[in-house]
Amino acid sequence: MIELDHGIRLKGTALWLDATRVKDWSFVSHAHQDHVAAHRNIICSSHTSKLFRLQMPKTRIMAYPFHTPFDHDQLRLELRPAGHILGSSQILIEKNQTRIVYTGDFKLKKNLTAEPAEPVPCDVLIMECTFGRPAYVFPDREIVIQQIVQFIEDAIENRLVPVLYAYILGKSQEVTKILGDLGYRICIPKQIFEVMKMYEALGIPLKNFELMEGDNFFGKVLILPPYFSHSKMVHRIKRKRTAFLSGWALDPTVRSRFKVDEAIPLSDHADFEELMAYVKAVKPSCIYTLHGFPDFAAHLRKQGFKAQHLEPKTQLTFWED
Repeated sequence: MIELDHGIRLKGTALWLDATRVKDWSFVSHAHQDHVAAHRNIICSSHTSKLFRLQMPKTRIMAYPFHTPFDHDQLRLELRPAGHILGSSQILIEKNQTRIVYTGDFKLKKNLTAEPAEPVPCDVLIMECTFGRPAYVFPDREIVIQQIVQFIEDAIENRLVPVLYAYILGKSQEVTKILGDLGYRICIPKQIFEVMKMYEALGIPLKNFELMEGDNFFGKVLILPPYFSHSKMVHRIKRKRTAFLSGWALDPTVRSRFKVDEAIPLSDHADFEELMAYVKAVKPSCIYTLHGFPDFAAHLRKQGFKAQHLEPKTQLTFWED
């Protein structure tokens, strides 16, 4: 049986999955802040452990490489790449010949700064479905890159500073990889710079980025966390164009809500088609969805799958304890 309450717990064990409140033991799928808590013991991938320590250096971490089975509390566990950000992982859990996969946040399409994801065959699939509606199908990667480049070129041609709002961990590194390889000069704040150096230490080549200094950014691209949009530093840049990089860019209200000139759908999540592709690849007996639209589970049921959306306090039986 499992319990959903600020994370997922496998009853009969001490193991939680992506718990957001402090636990004795929790698997952490990746190092984004909304998946991080100061647990007494953490299970995660080797790269996630390094990124996690930037935020919580004293936490006790059990780090494992991908594709290496290990035992924990009468469970057989194995981590597989999720393709969301560097180090992001799915977890395969085996007990009494039942295979359960918890995907965490994942992405099947290519991500230049994350390990390629792989569908994991299982009996029970617990999957995130952030973009689980047919309206959320992202353009091809090359089209998105062209949109970013066009935004930058238009800004520079009009003697404006292009400002890209991207999350500190994951999105900032991916867009830096894209633009740095194209020869653009990139300025970033200290918060992103520290993560960049860790990515480089973990084997991701990044170039043409530098710490922000002074106020003269003409001819350069600024990559900033979204919360910087309210900062005095950004307000001092009078001639600028701003863009928010997110899968939510497909929502027509995003530009007005985030008060940006453009919204470009560079996402580190699976879109609707990728979610469906994952399900069809692994062929689970039952599916539980979370962190997205409840109607994704309804769509799966219409396709002939046994599916249910997980709500807080949900309890489900997978095996006899």
